[in-house]
Amino acid sequence: MPLVKLNDIDLYYESTGEGPTVVFLHGAGGNHLSWWQQVPVFCDRYRCITVDHRGFGQSTDPTQAGSTRYADDLTALLDHLGIQRAAVVAQSMGGRTASEFTLRHPERVWALVMCDTLGAFVWPELEPRRAQLREERLAKAGEGGLLLRGYMAPSFLRNEPVRTFLYQQVQALNPPRGEAAPAPPATKAQLAAIRVPSMFFVGSEDPVAAPEVVRAVQSEIPGSEFHEFAGAGHSVYWEQPQEFNSALAPFLDKHAPK
Repeated sequence: MPLVKLNDIDLYYESTGEGPTVVFLHGAGGNHLSWWQQVPVFCDRYRCITVDHRGFGQSTDPTQAGSTRYADDLTALLDHLGIQRAAVVAQSMGGRTASEFTLRHPERVWALVMCDTLGAFVWPELEPRRAQLREERLAKAGEGGLLLRGYMAPSFLRNEPVRTFLYQQVQALNPPRGEAAPAPPATKAQLAAIRVPSMFFVGSEDPVAAPEVVRAVQSEIPGSEFHEFAGAGHSVYWEQPQEFNSALAPFLDKHAPK
């Protein structure tokens, strides 16, 4: 469970298991602990790496660079560990890291999984529709229907008080930080040029990355796949872990280096 000094920060990561590498990248509501329902399932055949993005968990960010350096940090970490290629599984904010890293270094990504996120894959013409759907869904949910603790589906908040409390506890381990800068948007031409095997996951009740917009992005990447989880909000991996893992496993197994 080491801290490594790179890019002028202390970056915390954990590595569990052996095999082809899979990097799990958390969202703004979490840290490396967020993937507690995935790592034990996949570490029997993959090397699972979880990280705290700079400014989250135990990773530092003295200059408050935030997301402007996330992809740089991932590159430096993989170089430090001697990992040439990895699958990248990213949720929400982590999609910024995954999408930028994939655009910069496609030869180093053997599979890309974007969960409840558009990352940098939002061309300017799509942004108004994304913003409109987000506002509509937040307004429909109302103040009590969709809480800021990860934008869980209301049914999850009602039926899963223990895991809701645990999510809040994990989130509370993050230090205060400034708002991360948005990733530069990609162009449709850049998406069309991606040849990395790609999968997009989204919850049907996700207010941040609405299924309609996620589907629009996914359709621009040749050969990519799409999976919508009925009744899930913005944190499918946490809300419906068995369904999430069951959808993720065959995709990784299909594309893993032999």
